[in-house]
Amino acid sequence: MNIAERDRSQGAAERLTEPWMLGPLLVPNRVMLAPLAGIGNWFVRLQAKRYGAGMAVSEMVSSHAIHYRNEKTCNEMLRIDPRERDGGPVSIQLFGDDPQIMRDAAARVAAIGADAIDINMGCPVPKVQKAGAGAALLDDPDRAVALARAAVEGSREGTSAGLPVTVKLRSGLRPGDSSGFHLAHRLVEEAGVAAIAFHPRSASVQHRGVPDYELARRLVRSLRAPVILTGGLSDAQAVRDAFSRTGAAAVMLARGSLGNPWLFSELLHGREEPPTAAEVLSELDWTIDRAVEHLGLPRATRYLRKFYPWYLARLDLEPSRARRIGASLQSVATLAEARSALAEAPLYCCAR
Repeated sequence: MNIAERDRSQGAAERLTEPWMLGPLLVPNRVMLAPLAGIGNWFVRLQAKRYGAGMAVSEMVSSHAIHYRNEKTCNEMLRIDPRERDGGPVSIQLFGDDPQIMRDAAARVAAIGADAIDINMGCPVPKVQKAGAGAALLDDPDRAVALARAAVEGSREGTSAGLPVTVKLRSGLRPGDSSGFHLAHRLVEEAGVAAIAFHPRSASVQHRGVPDYELARRLVRSLRAPVILTGGLSDAQAVRDAFSRTGAAAVMLARGSLGNPWLFSELLHGREEPPTAAEVLSELDWTIDRAVEHLGLPRATRYLRKFYPWYLARLDLEPSRARRIGASLQSVATLAEARSALAEAPLYCCAR
């Protein structure tokens, strides 16, 4: 890294710690947790806040399920724990295709105490797109604008002041398609959206390939609202480089933060060393306890199977041992068995 690159990186590191305004909402720093489908429940958001995240967005929640008062959705997916609020605002992400239902869902989310609402217009999953939601809205910009406007209006029904509404977008449906760039402007100008979370990859490539940060930079310069950058932000240097290059208002960490909340500490608190094995296992133990608190013992036992690989990857285990412990964790019938398998891990960790 040359001197100019070092200075830019240091400047980006300092700016990431600065507060900023999302509409009327003060966000204490510029590093956020992205909405993680099937993952971003209250305790995952709380974990990010514990390590410094200035704001966290929930997993994707169906506006239809809220409208029809689905019990699991309303009791679990819309849960906001009081402990989350200590670190900064909480946003609930909604998806759907019907403006009137979106309006009702937004009112409900505002009424339960969310600080902001995000609308998913970037999910590339075929099941979501076939329902006319997610990235499919890039091909139906009039409906996209109507949905966003409905969410803005609905939030005012749930709370008199209304909530800032953001939209998470992909750059387009296919490589070379910039429909997301153009839609972002309409969402701000016509629907009153407070910010755009922009993932500069097309929906068709999902998480493959290099994000088009130049397109993100163009959006930052042309949009009359903050741009939150996401996509490809897998390590601290990548975050600082992309943040500096694009001029975004904030960054949103997604896959790079899975099993790695220390990434928030690295960006916001100057941490330099990787977590020790003891830290990794302690954090996983905290996660296990929170999952039981959230879901109860039987469901947590099954649910946690998706979490174990993220933490095992941080332990620098010898490959054959990692495979054996990982396979054991995927087949355990109880959390007591899971904890027993994890107790073996420190014996095989590589020296730091």
